[in-house]
Amino acid sequence: MTHKIRAFIAIDLPQTIKAELAQTGALLARQFPDGAVRWVKPERMHLTLRFLGDTAIPQLPAIATQLDELTAHHAPFNLHLDKLGCFPNRKRPRVIWAGMAGNTNALLALKQDLDERLASLGWEKEGRPYQAHLTLGRVKNSRAVAQVKWRGELEKVGMGVTAVHLIESQLQRSGPLYTTRHTSYLQQTPKN
Repeated sequence: MTHKIRAFIAIDLPQTIKAELAQTGALLARQFPDGAVRWVKPERMHLTLRFLGDTAIPQLPAIATQLDELTAHHAPFNLHLDKLGCFPNRKRPRVIWAGMAGNTNALLALKQDLDERLASLGWEKEGRPYQAHLTLGRVKNSRAVAQVKWRGELEKVGMGVTAVHLIESQLQRSGPLYTTRHTSYLQQTPKN
């Protein structure tokens, strides 16, 4: 029997972004009925590039190699917080999110290259277009949330993207426990 872990590939967030998201989340939480949204703790927030799901442990070295090769071909870039929104929309909300803007062309190129590399290892390409976002909360009572004319603003706090992480997620009663299994640093020198 092959042992598996639940895994994903993500970009870590600096404390400045997590602090802004914590403040925004607290302001939003006061606008909704208790229990209508399960808010994500800021220390667990990250920018997911790809959810891998159950991943066989023997596959981890090949994934790490692909991440190292990926980051050797991409330069560091900058992103910043942008706007708030819902998936799929405000009339039927399931997720409340904070969007990312900035050098999204570099982010999308990184994501597309990652998907190609994962396809070479047997992962199917994702069916929907990638939208850079940070999950603030998961809606538990869609009707109650849809009825609220909620508002929120995000400071355009910025961050440098310098690394990509392979992360193990262990589901626990208190929430997921994340363990970084591999880190690859963006290395290509930016073109002027």
